[in-house]
Amino acid sequence: MLQIIAAVETLNGWVWGPAMLVLILGTGAYLSAGLRFITVRKIPSACVLLFKGAQGGGKGEISPFSALMTSLSATIGTGNIAGVATAIFMGGPGALFWMWMTALVGMATKYAEAVLAVNYREVDKQGHYSGGPMYYIKNGLSKRWHWLAFAFALFGTLAGFGLANTVQSNSVADVLNTSFGIPPMMTGLVLMVLVGAVILGGVKRIAAVASWLVPSMAVTYLAAGLTILCLNITAIPAAISLIVSSAFTGTAAQGGFAGAAVWMAIRFGVARGVFSNEAGLGSAPIAHAAAKTDQPVRQGLIAMLGTFIDTLLVCSVTGLVIVVTGAWEAGVNGASLSALAFNTALPGSDIVVTLGLCVFAFTTMLGWSYYGERCAVYLMGVRAILPFRIIWVLVIPLGTYGELNTIWLIADTLNALMAIPNLVAILLLAPVVFSLTRTYFSKSQETGVNQL
Repeated sequence: MLQIIAAVETLNGWVWGPAMLVLILGTGAYLSAGLRFITVRKIPSACVLLFKGAQGGGKGEISPFSALMTSLSATIGTGNIAGVATAIFMGGPGALFWMWMTALVGMATKYAEAVLAVNYREVDKQGHYSGGPMYYIKNGLSKRWHWLAFAFALFGTLAGFGLANTVQSNSVADVLNTSFGIPPMMTGLVLMVLVGAVILGGVKRIAAVASWLVPSMAVTYLAAGLTILCLNITAIPAAISLIVSSAFTGTAAQGGFAGAAVWMAIRFGVARGVFSNEAGLGSAPIAHAAAKTDQPVRQGLIAMLGTFIDTLLVCSVTGLVIVVTGAWEAGVNGASLSALAFNTALPGSDIVVTLGLCVFAFTTMLGWSYYGERCAVYLMGVRAILPFRIIWVLVIPLGTYGELNTIWLIADTLNALMAIPNLVAILLLAPVVFSLTRTYFSKSQETGVNQL
C-alpha cells in the first residue's frame, strides 16, 4: 500500500509540475486577452442574462439557470470548505492568492468551454443532449486529434469516482464522525441511498434538486461567513496583506503551521483552485451542453459565473475566515480547519460548516454522476448509462474508509489527466471561440438590439 501511495505522489508531482501550472494559467490568460477581458467586463450583464432568460429559448433539456446550478452542484463542494483549508494548510495563506488568480483567468476558460460545448453538441439515441470536450474535439478538430476525445472521456469516467465520489463521501464521513461520532459506513450507506434516488431520474431530476439545494445552502454558508468577517472587519486588511505577501515570499513556520515555500503556495493554490471551480477541467461544459439555448455565447456568459461564484465568493469567504481568525496556525487540516475557524469566531457556527459540507458534497456527487455518465456514453454508447449509475452508487460507501491525504492526491492526479486533453483542445479551438464572440457582439451593435 505504501508503494502505491508513493507512486501516486510521484505521478502527482509530475502532472502538477511547472508545465501543468503554465498550461492552466497560460490558457486562461491567452483566452482572456483574446476575448478582450469580456469575462470580467460582462459579469453584471451575465447576471442580468441569467435571470432574464432563466427558462431558455432554444433546443435542449434544461434551462440555462438549471444548467448553471447543475454545474455549480458539481463545483461547490468539499473544495470550497475542505479544499481551501487543505490548500492553506499545505501552502500557507498565499495559496488563497493563487486560487484567486486561477479563478480570474479561469472565467475565460469556463466561458470558452461552454461556447464550444453548445456549438458542437449532439443528440444521442435516447434524445438526450451530449456535449463537452469529447464532442468539441470530435466535431471541431481533425481526426488526428480524436484520440484526445477518447483520453478525456476515459479519464473523465474514472475521475468522477476520485474527485466527486470517494473524496466527497470521505469528507462527509470524516466531519460527521468527528462532530457527532457517526460511523463512516453509516454515512456512506445513507449517502448511497440518497444519491441513488436522485441520479436514477437522469439530468432533469439532478437539475431540479440542484436548482433548489445549491442556492439555499450557498446563501446560508455565505451569510455565516460574511457575519464572521464583519465581526472581524478590522483584521481583514492585515489578512489580505498576509495572503498577498506570502504568495511571493512563502510562509515561515509558526504555531502549529509547518511553514511553506512559494512553490507550495502556487502548486496547492492552483491545484485546489482547479479542483474547486473546475475551469479547464472540461466537466462543466457537459452540463451546459444540455441547456435550452440556441446561442453558444449566451451560455458561455452564464457559465463563467460559475467560476466567479464558486471561487471568488464562496472559497474567498472560507479562506478569509481561516486567515482572519488565525486558525491556519493551529496545525489542523481539511474540513476540521474550516470548522475550527468558524467556531473560533462565532461559537456554534461550525454546524454551518458541517451542514454545508454535507449538502455540497451530496450535490457534487449528483452533478458529477452526470458528467461521468456522459463520458461513459461517449465511450460505450447509451447501454452504459444504467451500469454506470449502479456502480457509481455502490462505490460511495467505499470512499468513507480512505485516508484523507491519499484520497486528495488521487483526485488531484485524475484532475490533471482530465485537464490536459481539454486544455489542448481549447487552445486549438480558441479561434472558433473568438470568432463566435465577435460575431455575436458585432451583430448586437449593428442591429442596435441588446442581445444580453
